Amino acid sequence: MTFDPYAVLGLSRQATATQIKKAYFALVREHTPERDPEGFKRIRAAYDALRSPEARASTDRQLVQPPPPYQPPQRLPSPDLAFHPEDRWWRARQHSDLTKTDFSADFRPIPELDEESI
Repeated sequence: MTFDPYAVLGLSRQATATQIKKAYFALVREHTPERDPEGFKRIRAAYDALRSPEARASTDRQLVQPPPPYQPPQRLPSPDLAFHPEDRWWRARQHSDLTKTDFSADFRPIPELDEESI
């Protein structure tokens, strides 16, 4: 694509369908086919490229998009090293079986009973 239809219509790439339609009709009133046939053709081609969602998706795929602006890396906040009351509960739960669901390791197998042991 040799031209940017968004720039021709004076819109950003996040413009809605209603904004595209309004910009098109405003420009057509300014650049009528009788007074400015080349300008009208450019505006009409830009509108045709953005008219339907399918055409707009195709146009957006073909346009070269600028890279996002540089943002320096964010510094991580310093860790909270203080000891809080909820830390005690976490530590107590870590060493207990309160959250345990499988108790099979706690049971010893029952030896086979024979008549002599009774």
